[in-house]
Amino acid sequence: MAVMPATKIESGQTGAAPAGGLMKLARSAGVLYLINIVGGAFAISIVPALLFGSGPAAMAHNIQTHELLYRSGLAAHVVVTVTNVFLAVIFYEIFKVVNRRLALLDVFFILVATAIEAAGLVNQFAPLALLGSGPYANALPAGQLQALAYLPSALASVDYNIHTVFFGFDILLMAYLVLKSQFIPRAIAVLLAIDGLAYLVYSFAAMLAPGFASQLVPWIQLPALFGEGSLCLWLLVKGVNVERWKTWASAATRMRSMQMEALG
Repeated sequence: MAVMPATKIESGQTGAAPAGGLMKLARSAGVLYLINIVGGAFAISIVPALLFGSGPAAMAHNIQTHELLYRSGLAAHVVVTVTNVFLAVIFYEIFKVVNRRLALLDVFFILVATAIEAAGLVNQFAPLALLGSGPYANALPAGQLQALAYLPSALASVDYNIHTVFFGFDILLMAYLVLKSQFIPRAIAVLLAIDGLAYLVYSFAAMLAPGFASQLVPWIQLPALFGEGSLCLWLLVKGVNVERWKTWASAATRMRSMQMEALG
């Protein structure tokens, strides 16, 4: 869903924005984050739990029997990647008054993570081709087709571990910007910092010691629920503290003016 603020904040402007425009940005972020969380839970947790059985044969049977559910999970995952892009832009607009460079770096981490996630999604369409009624159906024995169809689900965990490294740094940067800004409660910043660290711990544990990483689930997922969930709800209900945002915006404008005068 493309969310466009009613009041445009120019990308080169760091002055005070109208309160209505800023709050619409914040609440748009909350809506997108909610879609992101619900869609991600459905695509990454619920659908695999229902369809990915104990082996290639079971998974192949489940996908063939519940193809619409599998396709729905893929569609939801695509929606998640799209919301990531809009969230990156909106968060940059909100936090650039605090630290433009860090806000831009956060955009970089989000977009790189999203690109890796989207690229991995392409592989998830392979089982539909391999297990359908197309030319592959009779080209190979059933066992080999099932094994090939199972491979993308195995690689999905690798994709997840890689792109969540970038999301971990994204969340840590968000935590710092929230903590410094004070136009969103600092308690949320603390929860986000724990969330970002949890992403990094799990991702590297999964790459270096998969057995240990599996023991961390589901507890390692709780920080994301509390950190990103609290940020989502706060943006939806409260938005941001407009007066504090304007204070940061005014300071950023003065600093920019001083820099321009020094260069001139």
